[in-house]
Amino acid sequence: MVEPANPELSTGKQCRLLSIPRPSFYCTPKGETALNLMLMRQIDEQFLETPFFGVRQMTWHLRSEGHLVNEKRIRRLMRLMGLMPVYQKPNISKAAKGHKTYPYLLLGLRVTRPDQVWAAGITYLPLSADCFAIACRAMDAQGVPVFGGGP
Repeated sequence: MVEPANPELSTGKQCRLLSIPRPSFYCTPKGETALNLMLMRQIDEQFLETPFFGVRQMTWHLRSEGHLVNEKRIRRLMRLMGLMPVYQKPNISKAAKGHKTYPYLLLGLRVTRPDQVWAAGITYLPLSADCFAIACRAMDAQGVPVFGGGP
């Protein structure tokens, strides 16, 4: 893209035209060190055996093998490798045992006249650090305000 030997446009002008910072043209990425590559290989081998190991357990495992590593390095390497531990996540879609479920009473109901179905909304408005106001509004399902001002 940028041609340093161009006699008509300087390198700085070419970088400005391409909207890239000039230092990034001169800078070449170094890549990972040999130690990081070796650690990534060991992380990959251990992750295949124990896919439930997260950053803390992987750090503990590598320290027990004699490597001086911290959690920040292991977190960065695992993120670079795209590794996410497998664990059971909370299932919040299922109702708790003994929890009563109420039927949806408006299912299949055609709203044909005003004041047949009402809806309400409550909003908390912060006024200062320790004070707030509550604004509420009720309206029927056809859009007619009952109280609380206009639409």
